[in-house]
Amino acid sequence: MRKMLDMVDLKAIEALATHGPRSISEVSKKIQIPAETLRKRIKRLYSKTFLRFHVNVCHSNLGLVPGVVFAEAVPGYENVLLDALKINDFWIFLCRGYGMFEGCFGIFSIPKERRGQFEHFINEIRRLGLARRIRVFWTSFFHPTPSLCKWFNEKTKSWNFDWERWIQEIKSANINSLHLLDTPEVSIKADKADVLLIKELEKDATISLKKLAEKLGMSPQLVGYHYHKHVLGRGLLESFRVTIFHFGENSEFSYFMFKFTEPKKLADFTSTLLDKPFVKTLGKIIGENKLYACLYFPRSEFRTFLEALSKLVRDGFLESYLYVIQDLNNSARETIPFQCFREGRWMYNHERYVRILHNFLTEKQLIDKLTAHRAHTMIKQSTKTKILMERSATMN
Repeated sequence: MRKMLDMVDLKAIEALATHGPRSISEVSKKIQIPAETLRKRIKRLYSKTFLRFHVNVCHSNLGLVPGVVFAEAVPGYENVLLDALKINDFWIFLCRGYGMFEGCFGIFSIPKERRGQFEHFINEIRRLGLARRIRVFWTSFFHPTPSLCKWFNEKTKSWNFDWERWIQEIKSANINSLHLLDTPEVSIKADKADVLLIKELEKDATISLKKLAEKLGMSPQLVGYHYHKHVLGRGLLESFRVTIFHFGENSEFSYFMFKFTEPKKLADFTSTLLDKPFVKTLGKIIGENKLYACLYFPRSEFRTFLEALSKLVRDGFLESYLYVIQDLNNSARETIPFQCFREGRWMYNHERYVRILHNFLTEKQLIDKLTAHRAHTMIKQSTKTKILMERSATMN
């Protein structure tokens, strides 16, 4: 696929992601090609590549707070852990992952006042022995405008990853604050019709208002009113999202957590990511000097990127990081949990989720096995510690 994309394709995709996939006329003027030519290009990309347009939801204006979950599974129970996480209705993305957390990665969007209960649900998964360790990070998502043309060589139609220049860019950055890192105010600005519209746009941002009206059993006039006055007017959508594997088939998604010693270093680092072609989603971790990032690389560049991070750690610009690489064959995405929105608020049934979790493990007859596995692991760790202490005593 790498040779199939040219600079005009990338400019068109960038502009459509910025202005919306319905804005063909506006985009054609922006990139200075006829509208009909642009339509043909987009049609070709749809047929020859995996190109999809969705929307990025503004979680805070729906009364929701995104939480990213890194879970290290008990060996052999990775898929069981994934199924257990799906018990909670408020998941929007889950995948098997490998890397520093061998197990699962997930994104949940939780009602603001229910975060404590969700953390209890997550801790219950660990307590029952499905995960060796599991962490929840509450974040304010934001999605930089795709900058697909940066680092693309128009003559060779290939990508040039200049990591050394990126390191120097970080070191020379002088950002005192970055408004994208601010924690947004969380409140519900939507009604039921808005939520139903949004979940359809999450599936396909190119769907017509007429088709939306047919799907939802509403009049076109009412759909148009809610779309323009509420969904757009109240800021229920953050932006449009484009999915295309612009680095080709030998590429993969990864999920990082970067930790910094101070807010300025966090802001400097983040500012250099806003125009890079490997960045998909960013999010400031609430109350901490940490940044969540969904990144997309050619496999051949991933190790070089880690080397660049190691250099930043040694030089004191980055304190630490962790990552998970997505298993593309074992991933799932959901819309916002529209079925849980009733009478203007989110219905989060914590007791039900915990009960289903316990029943789920009982039905699979896993509790005794997991308890035995955990006890065996603790004995092994205790024995290993004892041996190390004896060796240390002997050496001294």
